[in-house]
Amino acid sequence: MASATKTVTMKAPAEKIYQVLRDYEAYSEFMDGVTSVKVISESGNETKAEYSINMIKKFSYVLNLVHEENKSIKWSFVEGDIFSVNSGSWELSDNGDGTTEVVYSVEVDIKVRMMGAGMITKKLTEVQLPILLNSVEKRAQNL
Repeated sequence: MASATKTVTMKAPAEKIYQVLRDYEAYSEFMDGVTSVKVISESGNETKAEYSINMIKKFSYVLNLVHEENKSIKWSFVEGDIFSVNSGSWELSDNGDGTTEVVYSVEVDIKVRMMGAGMITKKLTEVQLPILLNSVEKRAQNL
């Protein structure tokens, strides 16, 4: 199992960062490796979405996402091609000066031992993390 947590201060208000993170179906426009995200259902503060990824190999998975407006998005794994675990969260804390402390946490595990599995988990948790955070910040700044 691989996990990562990263805390950064983004130069954008929490409301804009949250807006970017909640627009799941737009992820393919600015997140590297995301081919598409399809919202399957929404009810109250929960969303079920299917992610299609092309990172070393093509795969898809469904997450259940629970959101608290302008504060957090937490997800848990429902089903998918290669994961046995995919959980994590975005935690947002408005600093009151137009910046936001963002804590991103993720834990993933591959259910099938296959060629490239270690590379996929490493890329998801280590390599992609700074790129992902930078992409979210830039998108929020441009809203």
